[in-house]
Amino acid sequence: MIIAKTLEEIELMRESALIVSRTLGEVAKAIKPGVTTLQLDKIAEEYIRSQGAIPGFLGLYDFPNTLCMSPNSQVVHGIPNNTPLEEGDIISVDCGAIKNGFYGDHAYTFAVGEIDLETEKLLAVTKQSLYEGIKEFKIGNRVGDVGYAIQKYCEDHGYGVVRELVGHGLGRVMHEDPEMPNYGKRGRGKKFIEGMVVAIEPMINLGTKNIKQHRDGWTITTKDNKPSAHFEHDVAIVNGKPELLSTFKYIYDALGIVSNEEDEFRAIKL
Repeated sequence: MIIAKTLEEIELMRESALIVSRTLGEVAKAIKPGVTTLQLDKIAEEYIRSQGAIPGFLGLYDFPNTLCMSPNSQVVHGIPNNTPLEEGDIISVDCGAIKNGFYGDHAYTFAVGEIDLETEKLLAVTKQSLYEGIKEFKIGNRVGDVGYAIQKYCEDHGYGVVRELVGHGLGRVMHEDPEMPNYGKRGRGKKFIEGMVVAIEPMINLGTKNIKQHRDGWTITTKDNKPSAHFEHDVAIVNGKPELLSTFKYIYDALGIVSNEEDEFRAIKL
């Protein structure tokens, strides 16, 4: 069952989402060759708690850390460890926080130093596919419209769209209805309603769409060991249209990036 949120609840969810956004900005400042994912995890946990929030992933389904840290061919759910990042790596950082009883859930894939052009294009296309999906999250559309937009954009570039892992509704629990696949057919699936809040999160592979799960029960990698990218925003339907609750602004501030990509989906100036 889809749980619509009131405008007051959406504002509380925006607060949780922006805590995650600022956390990712703090992590962005520290990502460089030689740093370990456990060090980044510590930065994230300390920042979330400093904001009067609780790490949303820590202990969720028994996950052991604050961040899911997934480098290179890891798709999602990587566990932070003591292996240093290297020049040319990419790393998906997925973060959650709980405040006022509501979750924020937000992800970005970072380049570590200079990366090759092929992987740089994968990141750019995957991020743009997120916005292609968000455009379709509006009254009159269905789940399949978002999935179709993401799938077409990425497959037109020759990439593999992961099937087994999906976005989801978001609220007082991390995973609410509906599931939000990154593939689909127009006009299919559950109807969108006013007050819905979802996490849209393309997981796109440079090669095959196929994945494998590792023995730790968490880590997911591409079947062909080629790189994978992952970007995620929290989005609400307000007045029939998609409105971003999360932002990449704090990441871009840390990295010196100027972008207006979020402008059409933002009702308030951050």
